[in-house]
Amino acid sequence: MNRKTPASSAATKLKILDAAEALFAHNGYRGTSLRAITGKAGVNLAAVNYHFGSKVKLLEEVIKRRILPLNKIRMNSLEEVRDTAKEKGIKPDIKDVLLAFIEPTIMFVESGQGAKSFVTFIGRSIADPDDTVKKVFLRFIMPIFQLLLQTTCDALPDKPRDTIFWRLHFMMGALFHTMHVWGNTNIGPKDINFDIDAESLIDQIIPYVTAGMKAR
Repeated sequence: MNRKTPASSAATKLKILDAAEALFAHNGYRGTSLRAITGKAGVNLAAVNYHFGSKVKLLEEVIKRRILPLNKIRMNSLEEVRDTAKEKGIKPDIKDVLLAFIEPTIMFVESGQGAKSFVTFIGRSIADPDDTVKKVFLRFIMPIFQLLLQTTCDALPDKPRDTIFWRLHFMMGALFHTMHVWGNTNIGPKDINFDIDAESLIDQIIPYVTAGMKAR
């Protein structure tokens, strides 16, 4: 009897996740069929059902495998900024707060194969009328956003919480759009350098969003 080893089973699951991520980025969640995913992954439909059970569960795993490690890095960075300020008896510096969230997010794109596809997928899903992807993504992003909101409020105690909430959403919008445009030579004039590295991009966006958060 032919039995799958744990290694072969894990490899099959990884193939399905990689294929789904790439196709979701290119065609969107609704525009991607399970048949297209199995075709790209080189597996049968039974393998998808075995490992994930449904297309929605597959979507959850595609998002979870990328966002949870990233959230852990961002959470650790935000907690370090908060705890360092507390030890010194001062309020957190807003630039440090924003850097703790933005730097890992931008560096993530260069973290490995498939990261760019994931960012493209999430970027296009934010504007999609179908909120299936948004609901799953927001469920995973909410804990880190709550920490970001509270730490930003600590850094800017003179600003109303509602104002900070909306400005953080403005920041998130700028960040998502920046990551979508980054490296996309089809957007903008031909004389613009789109081949900018992550550190240079961070150096440009941090002063911009910091000024926006501190504005009167």
